[in-house]
Amino acid sequence: MPDGGTRIKSDTTALTRFAERIAAFQLDPLGFVRICYPWGEPGELAGVSGPRDWQIEALRDIGDRLRAGYAPGAAMMPVLKAIASGHGIGKTSLLGWLLWWGLSTMVDARVMITANTEAQLRTRTWPEIVKWTRLAINRDMFKVQGLAIHSLAPGHATNWRADAVTWSENNLVAFQGLHNAGRRIVLLFEESSGISDKVWETSEGALTDANTEIVWVALGNPTEPTGRLAECFGRQKYRWHGKQIDSRTVPGTNLPLFQEWVRLYGEDHDFVRVRVRGMFPRSGSMQFIGSDLVEAATKREAVPLLTDPLIIGVDVARFGDDQSVIWARKGRDARTIPPIKLRGVDTMQLAGRVAECVREWHANAVFVDGGGVGGGVVDRLRQLGVDVIEVQFGAKADRVSMTEERPAYVNKRSEMWGNMREWLAGGSIPDDPEIRADLVGPQYTFVVADGRDAIALERKRDMKLRALASPDLGDALACTFAYPVMPREPADAGRLGYLPPSPAALNDYDPYAAMNR
Repeated sequence: MPDGGTRIKSDTTALTRFAERIAAFQLDPLGFVRICYPWGEPGELAGVSGPRDWQIEALRDIGDRLRAGYAPGAAMMPVLKAIASGHGIGKTSLLGWLLWWGLSTMVDARVMITANTEAQLRTRTWPEIVKWTRLAINRDMFKVQGLAIHSLAPGHATNWRADAVTWSENNLVAFQGLHNAGRRIVLLFEESSGISDKVWETSEGALTDANTEIVWVALGNPTEPTGRLAECFGRQKYRWHGKQIDSRTVPGTNLPLFQEWVRLYGEDHDFVRVRVRGMFPRSGSMQFIGSDLVEAATKREAVPLLTDPLIIGVDVARFGDDQSVIWARKGRDARTIPPIKLRGVDTMQLAGRVAECVREWHANAVFVDGGGVGGGVVDRLRQLGVDVIEVQFGAKADRVSMTEERPAYVNKRSEMWGNMREWLAGGSIPDDPEIRADLVGPQYTFVVADGRDAIALERKRDMKLRALASPDLGDALACTFAYPVMPREPADAGRLGYLPPSPAALNDYDPYAAMNR
């Protein structure tokens, strides 16, 4: 074992008490988790007897492999653990326990945790970490500060800590500097299919420290058939101890939802393979709109034609954390009039605001999401004399195809997003991180409809299971592609201050882009 200087010492009364209960579990994360939390006691853990079976197996395996490194004549090798699973099995809880065990049982341990996106890290992963920190019996020995947890022992705050780190392919400094020779490094990857290969490669540098306890755990939904998580179960499986878990085998998961998905998509469909069975998909990325397409649209000049109709799309909020959005588009230009985001408004207030926009912008068409509470907005707009067209997202796709090559869509929402994706190749949108996230967030699958494969856009509630917000902005812009709208009269052109497009823009005009107006 590392020398006694790396074990918890009785420098203070608190540290002595801490060491007596916990230091013995330096190489036993399972034993630590069992004694560190008030399992079954009144409060948040009432009725919970301890970790689930798969979590017990993972914790025991990590401990066994750590202890093997201290056997006579053995080399201390990094413990590499990969877990691919469906939804809802408690993966983030396991990360919380490992982070806390890593900090608690060795002085000056370094722990780093990251996730596929900043939103995942901040809104799902870190709150779960803080929860298990708060429930731990030794919570008073450390302090949570922002996206970090550090020791309160004098002189140890800098070196004895855990940090939640967002990553960027252009900024990998945090992962390059992860060294802690002679002590402990714990590296945790959440939703690791979405973490760049460059982050994985840079993190390998931390594995070179000799005589150091190193634990690297990567887990998540296996959303990509290639990449480093897939390699943990493929060409690198000799290094990584991998485990694939079907969510239906874990008590306490949402079995009715999984059964619904199986009925909807089929047992061997990629969506079910990834979200339920913990298996890698057969096809490539399931992202519906590529980031490169969105990025280009934020930089492209906004140059509509004078006769392009001005179309308003309205997405109506249904839940407390969602927002209603009003977005106007004129041909290729969805930037000149920024989208209006509204929270906490009722259907009457939203309808009134839409009516004001129709009059102010001289809109040629208004498409409103009429599902759920959206029906009330549609009814009120009609009372106000607004010629509104109701759009039912779940209705059958009904745009007429001008070519045989046009893909089939399972419902109206999927079809509108498909039209919007085609438009983005020549359209302009605001440079807004929230808009970017909405447009690239939804994934897609194929289902059989009318005897052929049809594209099905990911549902909002399924996105929420992936810690993504409802794409309200994306749905509002997609509404502007619900149906074709006749061009406006030349005499009406310019009411909104639009300037005639430049000759260069006219020469660049793509007649096929007009088909989606």
